[in-house]
Amino acid sequence: MWKKLIAAVLCAAAACAQTPSQIEFANLREDVRGLVQRVGELALRLEQLERENAELRQRAGAADRQHVTLTQLNAALADTSASLRSAIASSKTETLQQVATQLEKLGKQTNAALDSIAKGQATRPAVQTSFSEDYSKEGVSYTVQKGDSLASIAKKTGAKQQDIINANKLSDPSRINVGQTLFIPGGK
Repeated sequence: MWKKLIAAVLCAAAACAQTPSQIEFANLREDVRGLVQRVGELALRLEQLERENAELRQRAGAADRQHVTLTQLNAALADTSASLRSAIASSKTETLQQVATQLEKLGKQTNAALDSIAKGQATRPAVQTSFSEDYSKEGVSYTVQKGDSLASIAKKTGAKQQDIINANKLSDPSRINVGQTLFIPGGK
C-alpha cells in the first residue's frame, strides 16, 4: 500500500519534473524518500506497541485470576484465628498438666523433707532448761572466735565444758556465735 503511494508520488514528481527545474525535482524525491523511511519506522513501532499491548492484556487477565476477594480474605483470617485459639487452648492445658505434675513432685519432696526434720528433732537430745549453780564464781570473759566450739574453748581455757554451759545458761551448746562473750568459770 505504501509502495503504491510512493510510486504515485514519484510518477507525479516525474511528470512535474519536466516543467520545474531539476533541483526542485531532486529535493522532492529526497523528501519522499525521507517520508518512506519515517513511515517504515512508524510501522515497526506500531507492531511493537501492539505486541506490548497483547502482553499487558495477558498479564492483566492472569492478575484478575490471582486476586482475592474480601470475603475470601475474611474467611482465611477466621480460619487462622480459630486454629490459633485451638493451639493456645491445647498449649494451656498441656502447661497446666506439667505445672500440676511439678507441684505434686514438689509437695512430695517437701513432705519428705518435713518428715526428715521431724525425725531429726525426735532423736535430738532434749534442750537443757535447768542449770546447776555448782561452778566456780571466779573466772574470765572469753569472746568467741571463728571456728570455736564449746569443747575447744574449754580446752583453751582449762575449764570444764559443763561449767561453761551452766554459767552462761546455754540451752543449746552447739549454738554459740562469733563475737559472743562467755563467762569461763575457773578459766585462765
